Amino acid sequence: MPADPDRTDRLDRTGLQQHVDGDGRAGSRFDLAALLAERGGERYELQSRYLNPQLARMLHTIGFDKYYERARGQYFYDAEGNEYLDMLAGFGIFALGRHHPVVRSAVQQVMDLDLPDLVRFDCSPLPGLLAERLLSHAPGLDRVFFGNSGTEAVETALKFARYATGRKRILYADHAFHGLTTGSLSVNGENGFRKGFDPLLPDTAIPLGDLAALARELKRGDVAALIVEPIQGKGVQAAPPGWLRAAQELLHDHKALLICDEVQTGIGRTGEFFAYQHEDGVLPDLVCAAKALSGGYVPVGATLGKGWIFEKVYSSMDRVLVHSASFGSNAQAMAAGLATLEVMRDERVVENARKVGDHFRERLTALVDRYELLAEVRGRGLMIGIEFGRPRSLKLRTGWTALQAARKGLFAQMVVVPLLQRHRILTQVSGDHLEVIKLIPPLIITEGDVDRFMAAFTEVMEDAHRGSGLMWDFGRTLVKQAVGNR
Repeated sequence: MPADPDRTDRLDRTGLQQHVDGDGRAGSRFDLAALLAERGGERYELQSRYLNPQLARMLHTIGFDKYYERARGQYFYDAEGNEYLDMLAGFGIFALGRHHPVVRSAVQQVMDLDLPDLVRFDCSPLPGLLAERLLSHAPGLDRVFFGNSGTEAVETALKFARYATGRKRILYADHAFHGLTTGSLSVNGENGFRKGFDPLLPDTAIPLGDLAALARELKRGDVAALIVEPIQGKGVQAAPPGWLRAAQELLHDHKALLICDEVQTGIGRTGEFFAYQHEDGVLPDLVCAAKALSGGYVPVGATLGKGWIFEKVYSSMDRVLVHSASFGSNAQAMAAGLATLEVMRDERVVENARKVGDHFRERLTALVDRYELLAEVRGRGLMIGIEFGRPRSLKLRTGWTALQAARKGLFAQMVVVPLLQRHRILTQVSGDHLEVIKLIPPLIITEGDVDRFMAAFTEVMEDAHRGSGLMWDFGRTLVKQAVGNR
């Protein structure tokens, strides 16, 4: 298009180009690429000044203050073109990797259609189509409520359970994580998240897998539901075999409900569409999903449930809007969800998670006898926990004890950092004060990616078992930092 001599463009600090046309009218055009080119280098300063001030500080401290410029699939790239392997998937969001072309096309298509979105007083076909497809993966569940996030999905389940049963108290497992809004926080099993935000909803924690504790609480007659992650995100701890089914029977005997939080474990992560499906006879009353359902593009949360629960909550036309979400069921989110489920089917993503995950765990487990600092490997599919433990030899035990005295979890951090710095592999420590690394990569990773991780992890373990060198020097830095923060 030829330049208009009667118009001048000015890029201000927010990325808006101001246009002054020949007739004097002013307009604007947003140029995101220009804004990022001008100010992308300020990313950590902007975070420190306007957002969470501790995030940038933490990233600087552990050397994670990278400048990633683009991403595709299971890889990031920095400005120099260096490739990084993602073993975090945005805490499980990017099951299909980043920028899957089918999901991106679906989002572009829905915007190009100029749909009359969120009219409020109509019934768009997209939510019904996504609900139909999602429920096809969860036989025995009948209806879906769409919100915008995992914590909204949990809030919905808690509200529906309390209303449907007429009871107020919710049971949850120690060390659970179900979100950080007030209702979800009430069933969060970590005091570090809860501290200072009281009062919360009526709740009681029980140990994961403890049927006697569950039975004891149910006898009080005021329990609406038990909410549980089939595999806990914190520490990658699974419910014992048979426990979910036995818990379900106990709950139903006492007219209480089973809620499975599948926000992280669902949509294929564990090698089944939902993690509860690994155990025969388990049919939750309510299931929470989110993260991967978005395709990595548009946030969406879903609460699946039995028909009678929804029919009780929405019992009359007077109650038609008794529970809703302003942006729930928006067209972009529904299109992203539909495309994600289609990719899952066409590209056999769940099968890949099971096959590659089993292979991955087998190879990691083979290292346990080789390295005394490596205690256990556990998980299902592509949700894998690597736990470190106290070594036998005196030389290693001295360093380990110093780390534990300063702050539990520092050794796992010592492993995470060289994986990124030396090998360009992004991982995470699985919760505060835990010596566990959690691997939740995109479900599309290959055995070649597993080879790459194994080579890097083996090298880091060899370094750690020397008992000296750069890795332990960094450990001493972490000890000083931990002691200084007390």
